[in-house]
Amino acid sequence: MNIKLQKSTLHLQSNIAITGSKSETNRLLLLQALYPNITIDNISNSDDAQLMQKALSSTETVKDIHHAGTAMRFLTAYYATRDGQEITLTGSSRMQERPIKILVEALQQLGADIQYTNNEGYPPLRINGKKLTKNSVTLAANVSSQYISALLLIAPTLKNGISLTLDGNITSVPYINMTLSLLNELGVQTNFEGNIITVAAFKALSATKKFTVESDWSSASYFYSLIALSKIGTEITLSSYKKNSLQGDSCLAEIYTKFGVETSFQNNSITLCKTREATQETIKLDLKNAPDIAQTIAVTAFGLQLSCEMIGLHTLKIKETDRLVALKTELEKLGASVDITDESLHLHKATNINENISIATYKDHRMAMAFAPLSLRVPIQIEKADVVSKSFPDFWADIQKIGIKVTET
Repeated sequence: MNIKLQKSTLHLQSNIAITGSKSETNRLLLLQALYPNITIDNISNSDDAQLMQKALSSTETVKDIHHAGTAMRFLTAYYATRDGQEITLTGSSRMQERPIKILVEALQQLGADIQYTNNEGYPPLRINGKKLTKNSVTLAANVSSQYISALLLIAPTLKNGISLTLDGNITSVPYINMTLSLLNELGVQTNFEGNIITVAAFKALSATKKFTVESDWSSASYFYSLIALSKIGTEITLSSYKKNSLQGDSCLAEIYTKFGVETSFQNNSITLCKTREATQETIKLDLKNAPDIAQTIAVTAFGLQLSCEMIGLHTLKIKETDRLVALKTELEKLGASVDITDESLHLHKATNINENISIATYKDHRMAMAFAPLSLRVPIQIEKADVVSKSFPDFWADIQKIGIKVTET
C-alpha cells in the first residue's frame, strides 16, 4: 500500500489512545512463558508482539518470527533453556542479515547448545534446549541492549541465576533498567553496579501477578513531531502514560522542549502543546540511550529548517535497515544536506523542502512514520506504508483523526 499525504493542518485539540509499549510487552510475554501466573493488560497490538505470542504458543518445531528483532533475541535465550525441546528459529531475509553471534556466544558460555543452520553469526538457529547450570557470562556491551535483556529475562529460571559482566561502553541503559525493573516487580532480586549485573534465581510465583503495560513512547514520538511542526497553541492528548516511565524514549518530553513542545502529565495521559517556536538553530543530542527516536528528530529538525547533530547512533546500522543510510538518502531527496558516520548524523539547515517526494521505507516502520509529519509543510508520498503494522498498526487512522489528509495511491 502506497499513500499520499496532502498538505494538512492539525486540529487545535485532539485525543489519541496508543497501544501498549512493544518493549514492555515482549519482556512480559517472555516472563509470562516462564511464570504462567503472570497476567498482562494493555498488550501491544504490534506485529512484533503478535509474532512473539504466536511463537511462544506454537507447538511447531520451526519458529518463524519474520521481521521481529526483539523476538529473535529474546526467544533465542528462552529456547536455549527449554530442556529437551529442539527448535529452529528463523525470520525474514532481512532478519537473516542481522547479527546474533554476540548473544549466541554468551549463551554458549552458560552451556547452551545452539548451531547456525546457514551463515555463521546469523539466523536461522538450531537450538537444542537444556538446563543451563553455569552462571557467569561476559558480553560486549556496545551493540544491542536486547542481547543483555535476553540474558536477564531467563536468568531467574537458571539454577544459580546470572552474573553478567558487560565489556565496554553500555548502550541503551534505560532498556536494561526496564528489564530489571520488571524482574524486581515480579519479586526477583537484581543488582546493577558498574559493568556487572547480577540476577538471583527465582523459583515460582505463589500467586497471580498482574502487569499493566504503559503505552508506547516510541509511538508518541511521531505526535511530538507533528506538534513541533504545527502552529503555536496546537495540542494533542495521548493515553496511557506515566511520569516515571520505564521506557528510555520517554526522554522525548525533555528533548522536544528544544522544538517548542511542552508536555504535561495528568490522569495517566500526556498532553503535548506547541507553546513557542524553536530558539536554537542547531539541535545537539546524544541518543545512545534512545536511538529509536533519531529518525523522528531528524525529520522534525528538517521540517523546521534547523540544523541537527546527533551522536550515539551506532545501533541504527543493524536495525530493520541501515537507518543512517536510509535517513540520508530520503532526506536528501527532499532537499536536505546530510553527513553520516557509523554512529552520527549531521543535518545541515535547509532552505527549501521539495514537494511530492516519494519516501522509500526499506521495510522499516519507523521510516514510514517519521516522515509523515512533513505533510504539515508539503504534500508527500509514503511507499509501502502498511509497514507501520510492525509497531503501530493504527498509525494512519490515528493521524487522520487529528487532521492529516491520507489517501491510498
